[in-house]
Amino acid sequence: METRKPYDIDSLTDIALRVFAERGYDGASMDDVARAAGITKASIYHHVSGKEALLERGLGRALDALFAILDEPAAREGSAGERLRVIIARVAETTLHLLPELTVLFRVHGASRSERNAVERRRAFDRHVTAIIAQAQRDGDLRTDLDPRLVARLIFGMSNSVVEWYRSGSLTHEAIARAIVAITFEGIRRR
Repeated sequence: METRKPYDIDSLTDIALRVFAERGYDGASMDDVARAAGITKASIYHHVSGKEALLERGLGRALDALFAILDEPAAREGSAGERLRVIIARVAETTLHLLPELTVLFRVHGASRSERNAVERRRAFDRHVTAIIAQAQRDGDLRTDLDPRLVARLIFGMSNSVVEWYRSGSLTHEAIARAIVAITFEGIRRR
């Protein structure tokens, strides 16, 4: 007789995020999560109140990881241009490291309370990075003919798109992060 792997809230969240990333949050059911975990739906409800609770945990992981980047010494110290370079590279690396979490985050539109909270936190992150871009422009490190908000959106659009095409093993995480930083800074660096 095969014994089942015991699940805790973290491992169930991992499974739910993979299901949500594959099927979309709205397209996934608790039956899908239970099937992927190899347990009954009732077993999941032992750990969480429902699907949105799993979504909220996953979105929290993603956003906590992004905000942790802003707290890293290299993202807080040095010139605005240097800090921006670090943040862009770390966002790309984090996206690849937490692919299911960030895939779900990048696809939410604010339909539920958890999604609205996540969208607002994500906007706060974007505002923080936009302020760094504006400072780097004032410092003369970046082109000033580009709107800082647009620059932030385009950078994160490029970085976030990784969740749509990346497949494990196709490229190293480091190579992707290096390419994003190189493409970004070749385009926005003051000449």
